[in-house]
Amino acid sequence: MSIFSGLGKNFRSISRYNQILKVLLKYGFEDLVQYLEEKKRYTFLQKLVPKKSRKHALQYSKWAKMRLVCEELGPTFVKFGQILSNRPDLIPLELTFELEKLQDNVPPMSEEEARRVVETELKNDVNTLFAWFDPKPFASASMAQVHKVTLHSGKRVALKVQRSGIGEVIEEDIKVMYKIAEVLENRMPSLKSFDPVGLVRNFEDSIKKEIDFINESINVQRFYNNIEADKSLDQYAHGPQVYPEYTTSKVLALEFIDGIKIDEVELLAEKEYDIKIIGRRLAISYFKQIFEYGFFHADPHPGNLVVLPNSHICYLDFGMMGSMLPRDISIFGKLFLAITEKDVKRIIQTLQQLSNNAPVKDMRHLEYDINEFLEKYYVRDTHENELSTILLELKDIIMAHGLRVPTYFFLFARSLVTLEGVINKLYPEMEQFDIVKPYLRKSATQNYNPILMGKKVANSVIEFTNYLEEFPSDLKNAIRKINSGEVKVDFTHKGIDPMVHTIQRVAKQLITAFIMVALIVGASLFIIFEITPLWNGISILGMTSFSLAVILGFGMVMNIRKGDYDT
Repeated sequence: MSIFSGLGKNFRSISRYNQILKVLLKYGFEDLVQYLEEKKRYTFLQKLVPKKSRKHALQYSKWAKMRLVCEELGPTFVKFGQILSNRPDLIPLELTFELEKLQDNVPPMSEEEARRVVETELKNDVNTLFAWFDPKPFASASMAQVHKVTLHSGKRVALKVQRSGIGEVIEEDIKVMYKIAEVLENRMPSLKSFDPVGLVRNFEDSIKKEIDFINESINVQRFYNNIEADKSLDQYAHGPQVYPEYTTSKVLALEFIDGIKIDEVELLAEKEYDIKIIGRRLAISYFKQIFEYGFFHADPHPGNLVVLPNSHICYLDFGMMGSMLPRDISIFGKLFLAITEKDVKRIIQTLQQLSNNAPVKDMRHLEYDINEFLEKYYVRDTHENELSTILLELKDIIMAHGLRVPTYFFLFARSLVTLEGVINKLYPEMEQFDIVKPYLRKSATQNYNPILMGKKVANSVIEFTNYLEEFPSDLKNAIRKINSGEVKVDFTHKGIDPMVHTIQRVAKQLITAFIMVALIVGASLFIIFEITPLWNGISILGMTSFSLAVILGFGMVMNIRKGDYDT
């Protein structure tokens, strides 16, 4: 039986492979097919493509044909194109614009099939699980469809149901994509720098996460928790709640959101919403996600944004999210502030920090490019207010000079392009930098908080103390290995004693400096928070700590003045 199932799988792979070649031929990619088909079978496939279809395909541009190929090959290739559109560092900008247009609208599953998936996943009858289940979906895509549901408690729920068999289709398509990528990498050396196999591997990881609704439910819950924890007055976002008891890897139950789509401007005006306030709140809610939470919605198109009755913005569809390290949030804040201040050196420093201090081959050339970018940016009239324009133009400079930034940099840039398109329909004259500057300054300066600095210094002292405790045992182990013959050391170096003496002296000074900083930060905190006991309103502990720091500093200065001649 396993033999026949194996043959069936191989037949499906070959059939799918030939179908892909047929679609490529239909849109005029004969050269590509020739690379893929070593046995020249493409001539036979070419006869299967109607002449009318081939003539129809000729009216599209090269990039549009690539989009149409993805759409015709189905959900896996549509998703691959959508993810690839987030990588303008790898593909031409014209192609990214085309891939952003990809549509995956397909007819919904039958009512019986949808019920079967829900009952299989939740292990119960639909009528028992819910007070009401609408068999007709109100939204449908290539991967899943969404049904309205009412719980027995009376709560309304949006139930996302994965298409039956979509996992097997994706798995089979990925196998074929790997084969194509390997052939392209071997037979087209010019494509090696794009790492086709690596791209498919990254796509495989991404789409497997997307079809696992448990992963999406974690994203929704994480987003919801960030919103709930933010008690500030400028918190204007909303995220749906997850119902984990009705959620599996193929079924996702979320709070049903009743509102108006954000691009329905006429309806919003008719309902007496202030369009400009909505545009402003949308910008604030998104900048907070990036520069305060470090976890942002990566696909904020109008279909995923709903205006609630209180004029707050509810985000939907959490399959594509971006996550940033606190360090990188701070770097982004510094980068945008440096751009507003036209500080070329600081811009280069922050770009290098994003690139993990990658070396710059021609620093003068990079300075020239950054300076030209700033001059052009500040004299033009169009797009001067768009953060996405800054990121996309910086992307070209980054790629030209071999600097490598995190992949979410491009996800960030693309999401801002989408967001700004929505904002421009609501409030085109809004000054984005006026809104984002407070968040930029906060993110750029959060590392200089005295309490945080005090904690860092204290942690460094503790780590160094722990190391000093472990050092004798490490030294004993090293000596034991040398004595047992496991390690043999035989070298002669003239003049090494003065160098060792200097290293020891520098180490002592570093330890003293750490303790000094800890004492100064501690003294500041004692005095600021008026820690008792007090003398004339000043903390005695604070004055003592500060005095000890002064004494240590005086001793260190005297030690430095002695130079290498102290004994």
